Amino acid sequence: MRGKYSRNMTPEPGILKRETRRDIAFVLISVFLTALFFSLPTGFEGASQSAGSLRARGKVVEVNNERLLNIGPVKQGEQQLEVEIRSGPFKGEVFSGSNNLIGKIELDKIFAPGDSVLVVLSVSEDGGLRHAQVYDHYRTGKTVLLCVLFFAFIVLIMGWMGVKIVISFVFTAAALIRVLFPAMLRGWDPIFASVLISALLTAVIIFLVGGITRRGLTAFAGAMGGVLLTSALAFFFTHWFKIHGAVRPFSESLLYSGYTHLNLAHLFISGIFLASSGAMMDLSMDIASAMDEIKKQYPAISRVNLIKSGVSVSRHVAGTMSTTLLLAYSAEYTAMIMTFIAQGIPMENVINMVWVSSEVVHTLVGCFGLVLVAPLTVFAGGLILGRQDPETKV
Repeated sequence: MRGKYSRNMTPEPGILKRETRRDIAFVLISVFLTALFFSLPTGFEGASQSAGSLRARGKVVEVNNERLLNIGPVKQGEQQLEVEIRSGPFKGEVFSGSNNLIGKIELDKIFAPGDSVLVVLSVSEDGGLRHAQVYDHYRTGKTVLLCVLFFAFIVLIMGWMGVKIVISFVFTAAALIRVLFPAMLRGWDPIFASVLISALLTAVIIFLVGGITRRGLTAFAGAMGGVLLTSALAFFFTHWFKIHGAVRPFSESLLYSGYTHLNLAHLFISGIFLASSGAMMDLSMDIASAMDEIKKQYPAISRVNLIKSGVSVSRHVAGTMSTTLLLAYSAEYTAMIMTFIAQGIPMENVINMVWVSSEVVHTLVGCFGLVLVAPLTVFAGGLILGRQDPETKV
C-alpha cells in the first residue's frame, strides 16, 4: 500500500507537520476571538441603578436574629448585621446593615458571624461612604478557584487536547455572555441569533478538538445539520403545543424590565436546540472519529461499507446519548414532578400543565435532534471520508 499512508498506517511526516501547523494556527485564532468577545461591551453596563457603586468583600462580624420569625420551614423578618469591609478604599471600616427575609427560601439569604459577603457601597460626592448593603455571600474567589482546578485537571489528564478543550470552554462562555444574550436584548430574533452562534460554536469547538481535517468537517456537517433540523422541530412543536414561552425563570421579568419586544416563545425555542447542540457535537464527533479510524485502517474500504460501519457505530452511541440527555434535562423539573405526585394530582392534569408540556417538548425535541445527528453524520462521513485516494491500492 503506497501513497498517503505506509504499510503500518503511520501518516507521513510531512502530513503530520501540516496538520500540526493548522492545529496551532486555529488555536491562536480561537484565542484571539475569545479575547475579542470578552473585550466587547454588552451595551448594558450602565443599565443598573447601582452601576456607579463600588463592590467590596466584607466579613460578617456580628449578627442579631431577634427580629427573625420561624414560620414552618422558612424564616421571615430581619437580621441586624455588623460587617467589616475587607477590600477596596474603605477597607477596615465597620458598618451596620440589615438583611430582610421575605419568607422565600429560593431568594432569602441567612448570614452568620464569620461569613464572607459581597457588599455594595454607595459613595457620596465628597468620596465618603454614604450607604452600604450586604448583597449576598461572597463566592468570587471560590468560583475562580473551582475554574482553575477544573482547567488544570483537564490539561493534566488530556495534555494538549485539554488545552484546546479549555479554550473551547472559555470561548463558548464569551460567545454566549458577550454576543448572543446582548444581541437578543437589542432586538435580534432569538432563533436567528442562536442559530448563528450555534454555527460559530460548532465550528470552533469541533475544529479545535478534531482538527481541520476530513474528520472535523464530517463532524461539523452532522452536528450543524442536527441543529438546523432541531430548530425546525422545536418551532413546530412549540406552537403545536401552544407553549407561550414564559415558563423559564425570569422570562416574565424581562418583559417588565422594558424589553417587551422579546418573543418569549422564540426564546424558548432557541433554548431547546442551543441546549442540545453540545450533545450533538459530542455524538457527531464520536461517529466521525470512528469512521475516520476505520478508513485509516482500511483505506480501500468502499463508501457503502464505510457507511454501513458508521450506521452500526451510530446506533450504539445514539442509544446511550439520548438517555444521557433525558437524565440531564430531568434534573430541571424533579422538584416540580415530586410536588405534583405529593399532592396526588392526576397524571392527565399533570401532562396538560404548561410547565410539564414545555419540559416534554424540550426533552423529546432535543432527543429527536440528537437521533437525527447520527444518520446525518454517517451520510456526511460517507461523502467526505469515503473518497478514495488515487494512490490507494488493495
